[in-house]
Amino acid sequence: MLNPTKFYKERIEKLNSRLVQVKRQLFFTSMLRLTVFALAVLGIYLFYENSNSILFVLLIAAIAFLILVSRHTDLNHRKRKLLALISINETELLVLDRKFYQLPEGNEFSDRAHYYCQDIDLFGKGSFYQYCNRTALGEGSAMLAGLFKENNIDNVTEKQIAIKELGALAEWRQEFSAIAQLIRTEISSDKLVNWLKGYQPFVPKIFKTIPNIFSLCSLGVIGLFYFDFISGWGLLLWVVLGLGITGKYLKRINELSQKTSQAQRNFEQYQKLIMLLEEINFKARLLENAKEDILVKGVKVSQVLKQFSGMLNAFDQRNNILFGVLANGFLLWDLRYGLAIEKWIRVHGSSVESWLNTIAFFDAFNSLGNFSFNHPGYSFPEITKNELIIEAHNLSHPMLDPSEGVRNNFKIHREEFFVITGANMAGKSTFLRTISLQIIMANIGLPVCASSLRYRPIKLITSMRTADSLTEHESYFFSELKRLKFIIDKIKEDQYFIVLDEILKGTNSTDKAIGSRKFVEKLVKSNSTGLIATHDLSLCEVADSLEKVDNYYFDAAIVNDELHFDYKIKKGICQNMNASFLLKKMDIVE
Repeated sequence: MLNPTKFYKERIEKLNSRLVQVKRQLFFTSMLRLTVFALAVLGIYLFYENSNSILFVLLIAAIAFLILVSRHTDLNHRKRKLLALISINETELLVLDRKFYQLPEGNEFSDRAHYYCQDIDLFGKGSFYQYCNRTALGEGSAMLAGLFKENNIDNVTEKQIAIKELGALAEWRQEFSAIAQLIRTEISSDKLVNWLKGYQPFVPKIFKTIPNIFSLCSLGVIGLFYFDFISGWGLLLWVVLGLGITGKYLKRINELSQKTSQAQRNFEQYQKLIMLLEEINFKARLLENAKEDILVKGVKVSQVLKQFSGMLNAFDQRNNILFGVLANGFLLWDLRYGLAIEKWIRVHGSSVESWLNTIAFFDAFNSLGNFSFNHPGYSFPEITKNELIIEAHNLSHPMLDPSEGVRNNFKIHREEFFVITGANMAGKSTFLRTISLQIIMANIGLPVCASSLRYRPIKLITSMRTADSLTEHESYFFSELKRLKFIIDKIKEDQYFIVLDEILKGTNSTDKAIGSRKFVEKLVKSNSTGLIATHDLSLCEVADSLEKVDNYYFDAAIVNDELHFDYKIKKGICQNMNASFLLKKMDIVE
């Protein structure tokens, strides 16, 4: 079993070594560029009376300079990627040390009306999303949040196989994430997709051949000028003609240029991500199916994107004023590449959305694979189809420090309902969240914080942290009633594991006891499965009249005048409460 800490430390060491080499190469190419420039100046000085020699020196210097610039650009990209990879591994070491509050919290994905996300610290500071998420793209982050919230119990075994496979591909996952991190978007994917789908072409099809004919004629005109058959005015007139042809469409060309300039860097990086996916063969059916959208009639999508990226890069050269004037004056550059870009959009534009969805899928699933890799001691649930819903051994909450978390054994069958009592701070709410999060993790396909787990997939619904709403003029009690009504309506449509924590808190104790009992009885009669934590011991009496209800509790004891909790779930009813003891202990009352 690979040790994650050892792996990340060794990776950082190797990557730093490679970074040193790249920095040396960057320095060397910088010196070479300076040398080429100096030699060009020297050549011009030595041959200043020979115009042909000067042109030859400038030509050689320009070619050498362009090669070195290209090399320098490639090395800079390698440097940025190595820095990203080093940062990825440093982040993982911090997270393994439980230092992850600097990561995105995902508050934008939280939803008060959702089945469970408001109740179990799924999003926000210190949340499971913050702990698990390593997505590099906004679309991947949204897809990961969607996986957390979708409440889907289909194909759990296939998800497990996919996550196991990605978990073992640590270096590949990091390569994907590093490349994705280098994407600096000036235009969101949604806007990009909408632009491509709604694009209206403007370059006439006749310009498929005219730029080629015009370019050949330009060579002829240049030749005539070179051999003194026409004057400089004749050459200038030809350039003006070219600019005039292009200028007729200048407004639309500028609009196209603005959009393509914004999208250029996106497509360069998307192409690299797609290439990574094309080069790997997955065994997991879920992963291979996700790759189907990047297969286009035998043509590699990476090549299609590379072609488009090349077009965008060439088209972007128009923004260099000198180049733009000469290229349009002699080659009708804007119309040549404008038409090529429009053709690409017409053929492939509608497919871009599915390609980006594929990238987002792997960005999201890489986080799940990373979670699996980081927790080799966790267990993938054994999926069952019998009456057993959960049978867990040594179960704990994944957000608790392993050295502090108390592990519990727990077993519940279909249509059983447990009433859990216990003193304040004894561990009831933490246990409810442990069970709830374990269900979500299991449904996603993740390993859970337990030595073993047998599990029959079931959807989750909770009511644990109801809040009032000033904006909607709702009292706490009315908000809670709405939540309970939501649960009743949902269990009519499907089977859910129901988790409740101290319901009907917004009314008096007598009314609460009667209402809570009736609500639990209604859930049990609907053949529901779940847990309810309460301080109201009278609710435990439901077990006397309903066979499917059992009582469990978390205990508290006073040892040497100190309150002691063992955080272990036990069968039975709690007899020790701690409110009066704490009031006296903290000198609040006598």
